[in-house]
Amino acid sequence: MAGDVWVPAPAGPLALPHDEVHVWRASLRPPPSVLARLEATLSADERARAARFRFDEHRIAFVAGRGVQRGILSRYTGLPPAALAYREGSHGKPELDGASAGAGIRFNVSNSGDFALYALTLRREIGVDLELIKPMPDGIDIAQRFFSAPENEVFAGLGDDVRDLAFFRCWTRKEAYIKAVGEGLSMPLDRFDVAFAPGEPARILRTRGNPAEAERWTMLSLDPGSGYVGALAVEGGDWRPVLFDWDAAG
Repeated sequence: MAGDVWVPAPAGPLALPHDEVHVWRASLRPPPSVLARLEATLSADERARAARFRFDEHRIAFVAGRGVQRGILSRYTGLPPAALAYREGSHGKPELDGASAGAGIRFNVSNSGDFALYALTLRREIGVDLELIKPMPDGIDIAQRFFSAPENEVFAGLGDDVRDLAFFRCWTRKEAYIKAVGEGLSMPLDRFDVAFAPGEPARILRTRGNPAEAERWTMLSLDPGSGYVGALAVEGGDWRPVLFDWDAAG
């Protein structure tokens, strides 16, 4: 994979043009001083949820993930991180609520391993997925359960040296799409096909039931860093990605 260029965000408030999609990469293992600052911005409900985690590593990842999310969204809404409110949209997809709801910002989040991705658009649906690449000795069996027949045909024809990466390319692209359309686990993964063979650009090849649906979305492969793979699905095609690094932005 060609490496993506993740750059520090400009200081201060940020605008989100209609023709841009902003994606932030953040570590979920910040220093204790940063973690304390992030935790101070969480709601009472979020702090209560964090306290229920049995293991520190899971609590830290939750606090960092929610705190960074609030910090990022505050830069676009103009509200303090602690003042942001959320609501659940269809199928539980989170949305901004209250004073920030009218801004038209859509966002989606994914985390895996030590990192998280935050994707934001203006008035267009979006889904993002991030996965830590790991050996998949049962990859063919899982693919047969969840991938479509055309995807399984491609997957079975790949060599062992590229099969693990191909599995996660396919998985992240499918997850990004179902998160974008907002149907979550209610949408069977074999209802649509994505391109994922080595060297093949990310895209939705076809959707069953509504063939025109595939043309509604644009898909992008993301390279979040060594050992990870990501994907982005965005409504429409007249946009360009802008990649920010939360650590560098502070």
